[in-house]
Amino acid sequence: MLGPVFQREASVVPKRPATYVTRGVYLMALFLLLCTGYLVLDGSRSLAANADAAKFGGWMFRLLAPLQLVILSALAAVGAASSVAQEKDRRTLILMLMTRLSGLEIVGGKAAATLLSPLALCVISLPLFLTLPLLGGVAPGQVFAVFAVTIVSVVVSAAVGTVVALWREKTFQSIALTVLVLLLLVAAGEIAASLTGDESKWAMAISAPRALLAATNADAGWAAFLSDGGGLFVLVGSALSAVILAVGIAKVRVWNPSREVRLKAPEPETSEEFDREKDPTSWKVRQPRPVWDNPVLWREIRTWAYGRKILLIRAVFMLIFAIIATAVFLQVQSGVAMEPAGRIGRALPAVTIPVAALGVISLVLINALAVNAVTGERDGLALDLLLVTDLRPSEFVFGKLWGVMYAAKEMILLPMLLTIYLGISGVMTIENMVYALVGGFALIVFVSMLGIHSGLNYVSGRTATLASLGTVFFLCVGIAICMTIMVSFRGAFQLQLAPFLVMILGGGLALFAALGWRNPSSAIFAASFALPLITFYAITQFLLQTDHLWVVFSLLVGYGFTTASMMIPALSEFDVSLEPDRGNETTRTTGDQPEPMPGTAT
Repeated sequence: MLGPVFQREASVVPKRPATYVTRGVYLMALFLLLCTGYLVLDGSRSLAANADAAKFGGWMFRLLAPLQLVILSALAAVGAASSVAQEKDRRTLILMLMTRLSGLEIVGGKAAATLLSPLALCVISLPLFLTLPLLGGVAPGQVFAVFAVTIVSVVVSAAVGTVVALWREKTFQSIALTVLVLLLLVAAGEIAASLTGDESKWAMAISAPRALLAATNADAGWAAFLSDGGGLFVLVGSALSAVILAVGIAKVRVWNPSREVRLKAPEPETSEEFDREKDPTSWKVRQPRPVWDNPVLWREIRTWAYGRKILLIRAVFMLIFAIIATAVFLQVQSGVAMEPAGRIGRALPAVTIPVAALGVISLVLINALAVNAVTGERDGLALDLLLVTDLRPSEFVFGKLWGVMYAAKEMILLPMLLTIYLGISGVMTIENMVYALVGGFALIVFVSMLGIHSGLNYVSGRTATLASLGTVFFLCVGIAICMTIMVSFRGAFQLQLAPFLVMILGGGLALFAALGWRNPSSAIFAASFALPLITFYAITQFLLQTDHLWVVFSLLVGYGFTTASMMIPALSEFDVSLEPDRGNETTRTTGDQPEPMPGTAT
């Protein structure tokens, strides 16, 4: 029914070993989180009593359910956007439009093909979640209600990613707009909740996190779930997905091919033009534009390298910034932001969550832009040309690095301005403000270099994007999840250390697989295992609200060393993956003539 696009993907996915590796790793990660929580709690108190076991089951359920929602929704959104964008970059979407495929077969087939992976992960995790009701504190109806919200959120994310990617020309535009649109839906739910109350059903109808919260807190049975507003999200989300896909089906041949690839027929030549061509003095030649010494940096800054529609992304980001800045301003004016965390029943100050959310959003967008800066050149067949020129590796790497920062200047400056406002208003000291600015800039340089490193080492643009964003997600969210378990159970540290070391070392192994799978080195190996520990230490010190200097010092050392471990090999030996076959021998250009920028095809 969905056509050959979905049929091909459905037949190819089971043949890929990565499919089963991904499913196994995902299920193992959830199981290790469950075991970690059990070991931490069992080390401080006995779980023999039914009340303690029920409390443990309910708490882990409320931890794993939001984590699964974020992971699968992000995978569906980024996967859908990057999949369609890759088709456009390689000009294969135009070939599909020239066939007899209908809009439903193209749009619906791509969206359904994207849903294969996240929905499969959702299905294999269901037995794990159904073990929690055996401990007590969770009803089977709550589990099915949570999975209903998760599936609808995944479908909405895939629909938005597919249609936005069909609408936009560039990969970064597709990914960034997809993420920002989904964040605007969450922000709309928070605004509706602030206007109509936290129990507003309309806020739950448009916000997946609030619908999930209603599902986890609902009584057993579908009737309670529907009456609490979570069921309204299922209905509204399903209808919204259908509407978005219908728009994409109707507009797929209107938006594509884009103006950049459309060819116009030459106009007939008139007698005046023919006479003008005979007279060379009448020719009008455009003056050449001066190019800087670094042509890569010049192109990134002086041209629309990422398309003119990047202005729309900046406008949407500024809208999200305005919403978060308004919330912070109201907290400062009311005095809530000045209250210590321990006195108001919070583990963190009130402004920490909105400011941290804005920082994570900017880091994700900068990282996606950095990945696209390299994968766009490869998909457009421009990277092959750059490799045979006399460009030095430093010109390419630093040109892309500073060009990414210039293109994302709003995403860098606006969070810094908000941090400066918090320092001036007295929410944080001037010293801590300086620490936050220095540490934030170190993270920006790290995610930029991480994107360039992933783009150079992965042939597929979709794989490079998922690997790079997955690394950022692990460092920003994964370590925070571990810290949440520690703060919530509050057991003895010597009992908690062993299970947390297992989680962090497992994360370091995954980080090394993402960063050094193609060109492993001792520096990347050391950085992969040290970086989670350093991040763990920094978050611990921040939660304790002590030794802020050591927090920023550890961040500078850890992320600076990781950035150098990725940058130095790129500058000294520019090794670029060009072919999917890793068995090819390394080729280099040597001789007495000037050596072009070195590169390898692996």
